[in-house]
Amino acid sequence: MGKGKIDDRVYALYDAYCHGRLSRRDFLNRASTLTVAGVSGLAMAQAMLPDYAAAETISFNDERIKATYVTYPSPGGTSGEMRGYLVQPAGEGPFPAVLVIHENRGLNPYIADVARRAAVEGFLALAPDGLAPIGGYPGNDDDGRAMQRSLEQPKLRQDMINSARFLKSHSLSSGKLGATGFCWGGMMTNLLAVALGEDLSAGAPYYGRAPETADVPKIKAALAIHYAEDDERVNATWPDYEAALKASGADYEAHVYPGTRHGFHNDSTPRFNEAAADLSWERTIALFKQHLV
Repeated sequence: MGKGKIDDRVYALYDAYCHGRLSRRDFLNRASTLTVAGVSGLAMAQAMLPDYAAAETISFNDERIKATYVTYPSPGGTSGEMRGYLVQPAGEGPFPAVLVIHENRGLNPYIADVARRAAVEGFLALAPDGLAPIGGYPGNDDDGRAMQRSLEQPKLRQDMINSARFLKSHSLSSGKLGATGFCWGGMMTNLLAVALGEDLSAGAPYYGRAPETADVPKIKAALAIHYAEDDERVNATWPDYEAALKASGADYEAHVYPGTRHGFHNDSTPRFNEAAADLSWERTIALFKQHLV
């Protein structure tokens, strides 16, 4: 089902479902009460659910990369240990490094694919799984979302900070570190920029909530900030963020992509907007090549 056939009300219900404000059952039940141009809301809702197999762009056994899972210490985190998906480009290294931070449901196949995309561009990429201390991404987003919501958020954030530090100091890393993330991961990219200061050279948050305004002067990384046009909840945090970035003299650029919704980069659901996803990724890679290479 093409995205043009999905009613705006179903998109709104899906957004509430993705962010934990509706259960899967409630999402499907509420959508089923709608009928638009002869198409049932339930059919539209089911079309919104992710199809990760169809969305894969870089195979895990692509000859240009080498991928493996790694474990590393994470003091102050959920369990004291973390696990992530480490993808290196072909070659000896060292390589500039990029942390790829997942949404609010753990390290799902879409995020693993993004890590591989970064590695193909020449970066040592680490996609940490915030759910690793409690068993890891469970294979479906519903359980993953519930698991992530069950965690103590300060400890989960510390796990991401520790993941960034692990990657920066990795033997295959050049010591130059960037970060990108999506939704919750976009928020976390902003928070990493605050927490790491000069240790983070570049950040590309996607539709992530802004950090506390008082913390913005701590940001030293160059930023490429990506927003969807139709994303009222997240975009409401931008004006104060922008004012604080300007006041602190930060190196940043911000882009709002017309005709897009929250999640437009995720190619596993109909919210995906190919033109915006491609352009935003080009800008992200250009940022990293400018500041990390």
